[in-house]
This record gives sequence, C-alpha cells and structure tokens, in this order.
Amino acid sequence: MQSGDLADSPLSGLRGADSLGFVMDVPVELCVEIGRRVMRLGELLKLGPGSVLELDKLSGEPLDIYANRKLVARGEAVVIGERYGVRLSEVLVVDDPPSSSKPRRL
Repeated sequence: MQSGDLADSPLSGLRGADSLGFVMDVPVELCVEIGRRVMRLGELLKLGPGSVLELDKLSGEPLDIYANRKLVARGEAVVIGERYGVRLSEVLVVDDPPSSSKPRRL
C-alpha cells in the first residue's frame, strides 16, 4: 500500500483523537516507580521487617510513570489526604513507527 492509498483505506477515518472514542473504556494499568535495586539472592533472604532498601533514584528526582509497562510520564510524589499521588511534570510520547521506542518530551 502506498501513502496515497491510505486515504482510501477503511482506517482513514481513524486518524484524529475524536475518532478514538471506541477505545476510551479499555483498562490501562498505571504504575509509578520510585527506584530500582539489583541485589544477590543471599542479600534478599537476609531482609526482614525494618530492613531499608536503598534505591537508585536520588531524593527529588522525578518518578517514572508507566502505562501497561511503557514509560509515559514523569512526576513528583504528593500526599492527598491519607493517600499518595503523583503530580505530572513531564508527559512523554513515542514517535511512530512502533519500532522506535525511544520516548520524547511532549
């Protein structure tokens, strides 16, 4: 299919955000990562109540926000009443085609 043929395809009407209404009820799992740590199994088995794990992120560094395991945003931790939340500071997008998985700032 050549680029000119796309206008005649059945998918030509699905280009704008307005046409995405049919997927707006699809569930998406969001996950906020505060940091990571690699350790040996022996170290892991020594952990118990009161153990503290040092993570790779520095205090004040933005938290990574994932949607279905894909990095989509960064933000800072906030407290809302008795719950944690995240204030978005940066929203990332991935360029097409799908093989290009390097996110960029929006």
